[in-house]
Amino acid sequence: MSNRIDKINYYLDIAETVAERGTCLRKDYGCIIVKNDEIISTGYTGAPRGRANCIDLNCCIKKKLYPDMRHGGYDACRSVHAEQNAIISAARKDMIGGDMYLVGKRKDTGEYEEGANSCQTCRKLIINAGISNVIVRTSKTEYIEVDVKDWIENDELLDGKITY
Repeated sequence: MSNRIDKINYYLDIAETVAERGTCLRKDYGCIIVKNDEIISTGYTGAPRGRANCIDLNCCIKKKLYPDMRHGGYDACRSVHAEQNAIISAARKDMIGGDMYLVGKRKDTGEYEEGANSCQTCRKLIINAGISNVIVRTSKTEYIEVDVKDWIENDELLDGKITY
C-alpha cells in the first residue's frame, strides 16, 4: 500500500501553500489553475499591485466599514480574490477545460473556511475563463467538487439568493 498523496490533495496542498502569501488580515485564500496535469497559474488574496496591503496597514477597511458583514461588501475590500489573481495571470486559451483548486483559511483560528466557495464575482470570472471544475478544500483531506456548468444552469441570483 502506497502512502502517496492523491492528485487532488496534492494540488490542494499547493493551493494552500500559495495562500500563505495572502495579505488579508481576516482570511488566507490561495488557488491554482490546472489543465492537463500542468499548473497554469496561481493566485492569492492581496491588494492590487502597488497599493498598500492590509497586513502593512494593520487595518481591514471592509471590517471597519461593515463590522458585522461576513460575506459581501467586497467593494470596500482592498484585496483582489485568489481566483481573480489566478485568472488574470493566465491566458484564457490555457484555462478552457481546466480545474481550479481553492483553499481558504481563517487568520484568527487557522481553520479551513467553513462553507468556502467562490463569490458571485469570482464565479462570473471562472465561467468566462472557461474553467470546468472548482475543487474547494473543506478539511486537510476532504473537499467538494463543483461543476461550473451548475453555476451556469442554476443561476442563484435569479432566485434572489446571494451565495458566499
